[in-house]
Amino acid sequence: MSTSYQPQTDESEKRELIMAEVETEPTEDRVNAGNSMRDMAARIPEQLSAIGRDISRTIERAISAKDDYMIAVKVSSDASHKLGQLVQAGVFGTRAEAASFLIDEGIKTQTALFERVEQKLAEIERLRAELRGMVGERTSEPTHE
Repeated sequence: MSTSYQPQTDESEKRELIMAEVETEPTEDRVNAGNSMRDMAARIPEQLSAIGRDISRTIERAISAKDDYMIAVKVSSDASHKLGQLVQAGVFGTRAEAASFLIDEGIKTQTALFERVEQKLAEIERLRAELRGMVGERTSEPTHE
């Protein structure tokens, strides 16, 4: 003889189960959870848009970086500290960006110096060409022994 097992529940347990199933009024926790979920869902488009903007900026920087050159520069402790302050303040993303900006600005303010350097370099190149010409004349002359 086989009999199936039927757990016995008392009457109060049955009522609790029925009441739990029948309870349709939302509790405060459920309302709060629902509101939180709606708030999060409402922010998703804004967050996705922000991510898109960040990706676009990154791509633009990468494309424009083809004209940038990387160099190693030794700076003083004070200069390193000042570059770090610019990064910490949020003015630049990295110390390298801050240094690049300051170098460019320094070059702009020293245009007279760089014009003079260009003149001197042109003069040096002219003198080198003159010397090469002199050496070329000597090697093309027949030697008398």
